[in-house]
Amino acid sequence: MEGILRDDFLWVEKYRPKTIEECILPEQIKKTFLDFLDKGEVPNLLLAGPAGCGKTTVAKALCAELGVDVYVINGSDEGRFLDTVRNNAKNFASTVSLTSESKHKVIIIDEADNTTPDVQLLLRASIEEFSRNCRFIFTCNYKNKIIEPLHSRCAVVEFGIKGKHKQEIAVAFFNRLVSILEEEKIETDKKVLAELINKHFPDWRRVLNECQRYSVGGKIDTGILAHFSDVKVNDLIKNLKEKNFSEVRKWCVNNLDNDSSVLLRRIYDSLNDSLVVSTLPAAVLIIAKYQYQIAFVADQEINLLACLTEIMVECEFK
Repeated sequence: MEGILRDDFLWVEKYRPKTIEECILPEQIKKTFLDFLDKGEVPNLLLAGPAGCGKTTVAKALCAELGVDVYVINGSDEGRFLDTVRNNAKNFASTVSLTSESKHKVIIIDEADNTTPDVQLLLRASIEEFSRNCRFIFTCNYKNKIIEPLHSRCAVVEFGIKGKHKQEIAVAFFNRLVSILEEEKIETDKKVLAELINKHFPDWRRVLNECQRYSVGGKIDTGILAHFSDVKVNDLIKNLKEKNFSEVRKWCVNNLDNDSSVLLRRIYDSLNDSLVVSTLPAAVLIIAKYQYQIAFVADQEINLLACLTEIMVECEFK
């Protein structure tokens, strides 16, 4: 009963799409999953893409429509412990379903890029050991954190949204969000919603969570933008120029709720007007190095601060 109440309270669960057709996806990606439904089977899958774009939702909807038994392991939680994964996955995968007519069960490894290499090696072996009875769906933000032997045993579906599809998907989510707020009887400034979506595309989960948090006052207005305020890059540049390490560190802490790759992109965009031309190439190489490391480091604050410290030391400001 408690789980039902919780799912009903959280908008991301209450309004989570239940079918593939309901999911907001580029046409070609949606067709891929509809084809799986037509065949009545799902291969081992690796769903890769940025946080909040719907990978887990699609995996659950696919399994629900196929009518398969599903077991979910969170890679950031129990998925980090070898014995837990070994025991739970084996107990589920080795038994025959008594309630489903599907010949395969499905194990979803959510946030698989946060599992350890030894857990991933175990899962690779499990794919082969239980191939007659079970399929695996892995979701990840960074597919380069998935070991190659596991990667090669899955069909990869990229959730990256580019080009003309970006506007189409943003409009679709805008319409979905408006309908949710109408259902919840929340007064809405549609221009504010559009700004939130554009700012955090394609992290729908974050936008929806923040709308729910802010809506306790009964409306969504420009006040919500204070929480989603633009990163104050000008303040950062000033402190870098003055070599004020303590303020640079404070800036990192204050902006950690933003995606690190987005922060580095904003910093990159501002450098042309901030640095002496001869030091721009060095700054670009520094940012590229730490941008790449985002996918591997355990502590994003330290990685971001290290990047800014190197820029502060190595580059000359105007």
